[in-house]
Amino acid sequence: MAFDTFPTLDWLEGELDPTVDVKTLDGVVAELASQPQHLATTLALVIVHNGRIVREFYGPETDASTTLISWSMAKSITQALVGMAVGDGLLSITDDHLFPEWEHDDRASITLGNLLNMSSGLEWVEDYIDDKSSDVIEMLFGNQKFVGDHAAYAASKNLEAQPGTKYLYSSGTTNLVTKILSRALGEQPGSTDAMSKFIKERLFEPLGMRSAIPRFDDSGNFVGSSYVYATARDFARFGYLYLNDGIWNGSRLLPEGWVDYSRTSVARDPDNNLDYGAHVWMFPNDPGSIAALGYEGQFTWASPRRNLVVVRLGKTNAEYGPQLRSELSKIVGAFPAQASDFGNDGDHG
Repeated sequence: MAFDTFPTLDWLEGELDPTVDVKTLDGVVAELASQPQHLATTLALVIVHNGRIVREFYGPETDASTTLISWSMAKSITQALVGMAVGDGLLSITDDHLFPEWEHDDRASITLGNLLNMSSGLEWVEDYIDDKSSDVIEMLFGNQKFVGDHAAYAASKNLEAQPGTKYLYSSGTTNLVTKILSRALGEQPGSTDAMSKFIKERLFEPLGMRSAIPRFDDSGNFVGSSYVYATARDFARFGYLYLNDGIWNGSRLLPEGWVDYSRTSVARDPDNNLDYGAHVWMFPNDPGSIAALGYEGQFTWASPRRNLVVVRLGKTNAEYGPQLRSELSKIVGAFPAQASDFGNDGDHG
């Protein structure tokens, strides 16, 4: 649990704790700020330690008021919304028979938990370059058969594995989850009213994420796979919610146990060597961590052992992803880790 310091209208700023490795921290911050070719463009970096901003900078044509795209960090925001609906009794991770078109085959056995774990068994190609083969590009930008209905596109996919047996990262899966959530909220076809209200009143307003804007597809479904716009400081508020086990300034927003459920690993992703849970990522070198990650190097990394949230937003090609993750790991490692119940407390940076 973090210190009892929560941002109100804005984050407080503070000095570094004397235990922090300032040389390493400021060396990495300076390197990111210099926009080197091997790390590409960093548009925003916000570091929150003990509830206060201790380092912050902005890149070209960007400042603290600039709203930037989440890309797949929105998946973790979707996870929070589902947690609230589960807490309300509207949904359960064991729910199955999720779509009418799945009723006549084995897709009927896919559970909400399978979807959150990216283990639905549905075929999918998550490729951000090759538009000829990519399902995610077709869903977001092509989608000729299911024009403007991202969930319908994803729901049309066939099974390639039994539900719960194969991890496969899929943006289509998240848009199935948002459709399931919108139905549970009683959303009317073509409307965004119920979901918009739920997102605003249950998540954004309590956290003070005043800049945050969710986007919807033409069918009225929240594009929880990819599209939330917010400032770096507001993404840090989201990370701080998970840092504090779903509690915000004394009020429990996420059900008890939901954060632990989210960071229960189901697989190690072969592309980035990070662990995946229920729509959140975990860094193996930071036990207990919870991270929202997105295309082009969007990061919201919460480290409970360090009482630390790091947000990095920018435009970094996938080929430079390993270098970027390494540099951000150095930032996190510069802050001392406390003993925890998250397993191995060996600090590997």
